[in-house]
Parts: sequence; C-alpha cells; structure tokens
Amino acid sequence: MRENVKLLYVSAEIAPYATTGGLGDVSESLPEELGGLGAEVVRVMPKYKGIEKDYPLQKTLQYMIEVDGRVASADVYVLKEDKLTTYFIGSLEYFERDQLYGYEDDGLRFGFFSKAVLQLLPLIDFKPQVIHVNDWHVGLIPFLLKTAYGHHVYYQDMKIFYTIHNLQYQGVCHSDILNQLNIPRHYFHNEALEFYGNVSFMKAGIIFSDTVSTVSHTYAEEIQTPLYGYGLDGVLRQHKLKLMGIINGVHYDKFNPETDPYLPYTYGMDDAILIKGKNKLTLQQEVGLPEKQVPLVSMISRLSDQKGVDIAIEAMEALVKEELDVQFLILGTGEEAYENALRDLEKEYSDKIKVMIAFDHQLARKIYGASDYFMMPSLFEPCGLSQLYSMRFGTVPIVRKTGGLVDTVEPFDEATLSGCGFVFEAYHQTALSEAIKEAIDTYHHKKKRQALVRHCMEKQFSWESSAKVYGEAYTSLINNV
Repeated sequence: MRENVKLLYVSAEIAPYATTGGLGDVSESLPEELGGLGAEVVRVMPKYKGIEKDYPLQKTLQYMIEVDGRVASADVYVLKEDKLTTYFIGSLEYFERDQLYGYEDDGLRFGFFSKAVLQLLPLIDFKPQVIHVNDWHVGLIPFLLKTAYGHHVYYQDMKIFYTIHNLQYQGVCHSDILNQLNIPRHYFHNEALEFYGNVSFMKAGIIFSDTVSTVSHTYAEEIQTPLYGYGLDGVLRQHKLKLMGIINGVHYDKFNPETDPYLPYTYGMDDAILIKGKNKLTLQQEVGLPEKQVPLVSMISRLSDQKGVDIAIEAMEALVKEELDVQFLILGTGEEAYENALRDLEKEYSDKIKVMIAFDHQLARKIYGASDYFMMPSLFEPCGLSQLYSMRFGTVPIVRKTGGLVDTVEPFDEATLSGCGFVFEAYHQTALSEAIKEAIDTYHHKKKRQALVRHCMEKQFSWESSAKVYGEAYTSLINNV
C-alpha cells in the first residue's frame, strides 16, 4: 500500500459503538489495521440512539441536507481514539430510534446519511483518495459521487471501493425514493438504479463503484450465479472484472485462549484438550447440562434461514433419538419460529440439548473455550467469522461447503491427519448428521483429535494479512490500474 493513503471508511455499523454482527466487527478491525500500515483513516457512521451515553462524543458541526422536499439537520459528532478518528452523523428524525434497521423509511434514512457523508468532507477538510463503503446502506454513495457530487472539483479523482458483506440484503426501495432524495428520474433504468421496478441501493453500489469486493473468494464466484445472486447475478457478471474476494480476519490478540478474561481456565496449543475439558464441566454447570466428558457441539448464530438452523434442528433431533452420547448447546436470537422450535427441542431432550436465546459476548467466549465442535451448516456464508473464532480456540468446525467456509476450513483427512474441520456439501439434515457422527467418532481417537485441535489453532487468518490485500487494491485504484 502506498504510504499515507487517505481513506474514508463508511459503514452503517462499527463495533463497539453499534453493531448487529459481522459488519460491525469488520468495520472496527480493518480500519485499525490499515491505520497501522500507514494509511490516514477517517471513519463515518450514523449516530444511533444512546451512543453518546457510553462514549465521549463531541458535537462539532451541524449542516442541512435536502431530503423529502425539505431540509433536514445533520448533527456531527467526533471521537478520536489512538490513530483513528470516527465521525458520527446524527439526526433526531432518522437515527434516534430503538433499532438500527427494520423501518419502512430505511431507504430515506440511509439516503440522508449517504448525502450527509459526502457533504461532510469539505467541512472537516478531509479529501480522501479512496472512499471505502460497505453493504447496501451506503450503496448510493458511489452513485452520488459519480453524478451529483462529481461535478464539483473537490470530489474529483476520489475512488470508490465497495464491499458486499451479504448480498441477500440489497436495500430495495419503491421508486418514490428518487423524488425523496432529489435523484433525477432518468437514472431509473436497468443500467443504473432500477431493479425489477424498484430501486436497489446495492445495485447502485456495484455499478457506480470502481472496485467491488466481497468477503471471500468463493463467495465472489457464487454470487455470480442465480442460486446465490438474489437477482443481481447478471449485474455482477457484467462487472466481474472489477470484482474480487478478500477473506476477513481475526484480531488474534483479542481472541486468545491464553489470555481470554471470560474463560474459567486459559490454555495454549499444548494443553488445549485437557483445559477445554475443565472449561466444559464449568460451562455445563452454568447452563444446566449434565456435567460429563462427552462431545459438546455448539452453535453461536443468528437464528435465520441463511444460517442453516432448519437442518441443524432436524439433525440434533435425529442424533439424540439415536441415543448418541453427545450434547448440543445453541446460543443466538433471530426468527421467532426458530426460537420456538429450539425451545421445544430443549424441553423434549433437556439432558442433551440446551438453548440460550440471547446475544451474549461473554457466554460466547465461554462456549468457544469449552466446546469440542462448532456447527455452521449455512445455506450460504459470505465469509463467516464464527468458524475463525472457533478454530482460534481449538474448537473444530463442522461446516457446509459454501462461501467463506470453503476458503477457511480444510476438510480433515484421516489418512494424513491433515485438515482442520468436517465439511459436508448437501443442504440436508442427513449430510449434517453424518458430519457430526464423523466428528464424534474422532473425539474418541486421541491421535486424530489432537491433530485436529492443533491444526485449528495453527491456522492464521490475521487482519494484518487481509489489510495488506485491501491496501494493494487501494493503491491500484489510486494509480488507475
């Protein structure tokens, strides 16, 4: 990466200020690592309700944005920590709400935010060489930069790097959003913003950005197919020459079983199996499972169709009916139907299945540090961070062959004792059940189990490596390569 690259990093979520999952984690870690590599990084996100109560934000600016046939106030707050400066764009009308998303006017909210981000730059005297925007929420920024704002000298020569973290969420709005955001109707056609009679923010991001990335190599290929493209596969194939995949990373100092403050007993590679067994007994007591040394298979997930919760429920029921000596522990929240189905399963098999309907970072760490296996039977998975965390803690992943799971989990080979997990292909409970049975069998073979755990803990998916790839991509953009 060129030294002193000026980078504006824009995301709807940045941990720890406000996040619902992977997007916020990436938006915390990647800019930090890029700053460490010499980039001058400024981040921007919405100021959601309550952030100022937990963090020392300073209000610095107020300016007006034209939306919905009137002007609305953008209130700007700043937080400077270490080498990073983060700006928060607030609005009483659009962001002082109980949830981050899920409102009928989400298109207007993030359209307002996108316009406010671009108008912020001259006010703070920051002229980035690259603007890195993430997911549908800010997909209009590439479009606005190339059209309404591109005519101003200040914005010329800025490059746009657009990352898709999950193609399923596309920011599809009624075409009325064009009038609300003062976007000329002549952009409402198939080669610009129109998407099956509506407007897609993500389509705008793909078409008008200079580079498009997603968070694994395999997912970058998968989303160009009808099965995984969710209607945008044709657009992505059309723009495939600017599409790339870059695997997410893990902060190994923050996720470290040797120092983790939430583990009852810490451990390293040499004593992982022994100490994880002690952690397992402690966790079993805490959650109400029988305290015994049997294979513990965990799942920490958003409870949704994407995450394969349906086949996980079917597989767990099938395996406990076979009276296998195994325990399952599920942590997560999500769709009500899945929450209820899991609770019902727990009631029927309470000695083998425990379900925690919660979002609990501390409990998640304890589960990583105590479990033997980690289940990710995803229908699709752009990258996945949970399997990376699990391997860091010596918890062997059981994953479906898709997306980033393909790129990060090498199948275990009994003959050579190579690989670091169990991989199945068919999206069906039988395939998942067979993979879990294979894992359970390996649990009882000391040499195989030791090799698996060691290979997992030896894996390296650091943010430093990923950040270097991003840096090289920024440099190519700046150099017009």
